[in-house]
Amino acid sequence: MDHPRHTDPAHILAGAKEDHDSVLELTQALVRSPSRAGIDPYEPVIQILTDWMTAHGLTPGVLHDTTGAPVAVTADIPGTRPGPRFVLDACLDTAPFGDESAWTHPPTSGLIEDGWLWGRGSSDSKAAVAVFCHLAARLADRADRLRGTLTLLFDLDEHTGGFGGAKRYFQGPDAPDDVTGVMIGYPGTDKLVIGGRGVHRTQLHVHGVSSHSGGSKTTPGAIDKAAHLIHELRAAELPAPAGDFPLPGKLTVTAITAGQGYSVTPDLCTLNIDIRTTPAFDDTAAAELLAATTAHVDRSWPDTPPTRIHTHTRWPAYALPPDSPLRSALLNAARAHHQHPEPRIAGPSNIGNYLAGLGIPATAGFGVDYTGLHATDERFRTDTVPTVQAIYHTALATLLS
Repeated sequence: MDHPRHTDPAHILAGAKEDHDSVLELTQALVRSPSRAGIDPYEPVIQILTDWMTAHGLTPGVLHDTTGAPVAVTADIPGTRPGPRFVLDACLDTAPFGDESAWTHPPTSGLIEDGWLWGRGSSDSKAAVAVFCHLAARLADRADRLRGTLTLLFDLDEHTGGFGGAKRYFQGPDAPDDVTGVMIGYPGTDKLVIGGRGVHRTQLHVHGVSSHSGGSKTTPGAIDKAAHLIHELRAAELPAPAGDFPLPGKLTVTAITAGQGYSVTPDLCTLNIDIRTTPAFDDTAAAELLAATTAHVDRSWPDTPPTRIHTHTRWPAYALPPDSPLRSALLNAARAHHQHPEPRIAGPSNIGNYLAGLGIPATAGFGVDYTGLHATDERFRTDTVPTVQAIYHTALATLLS
């Protein structure tokens, strides 16, 4: 039976306050080691993190993809009694810097000024990495009171959109089969993200007939046909929100690739289509919309080859129900620390959608108060760190007790 002192919110918050300076120091060290997705080598930031984890009683491991590239840092904190496995997840890679001359402080400064810690990745999500490491170190000291396992998962392939670390962990050859839930440390104190719109990403290869653009014979160009297709897609009426899912579907043309130079009528135009799906407008409905619209446009251009549809990504929409243990544990823990984040379904998709496709419930955002996410002058409020740590600790004390 757990000693009440170790599940008491006041005692847990006191421990988080003791960790505060150390959390900020680790965050600074991680921010000062650039880990921009697809740009920087990850080995330096991995070394900083794994050295800290080892020095504080954790046993880190590094996951690699099939090419041998590192894609995640992990660690298990097993309890002495069998039970569920919960995963604390945060990304260790970051967005690019953008225009470095526009930053108030350099993006790898890790500077603390006026109560804010500055730098790329500070809020998304190196603060969460540091918080989760300190929380795990505290729980490792009390493993005899845990039922089940806490796993740390720090993805190094999140900002590429590939989510290689998560995919390697959850679907790799040694993937665990006992994951009960995942809590993702995306920043923001005002909300607990308990769902999100799904995503259906497709490339449409629109075909025309090539010819000399200055010739006497005019042929149907792929760009003109693609423009017609874009007009029809934009005119499509998507279903309104329904039930407890408050957001509508959304269709966006995100890239157009076609043509070269001036003298050739192009015979191929490729469109990237990003569709955000909902329970009322799901993956099947999105696929049917694309198929029907492209077929309609193809019939209007009878002298051209048909459009080819290549689906890139399919993730379902999801929402944790009110009685979800994961949702309830975090919201109750927040109330115990006098915080009242709103349970919210996000417009953008996130790794929670990927996990929903695997049948694994996930929260996808409660963390430090921030500004400048993926933008110039990214930073977070340092005084929000102890409460965030205490809320996750209190939730896990319930889930693993």
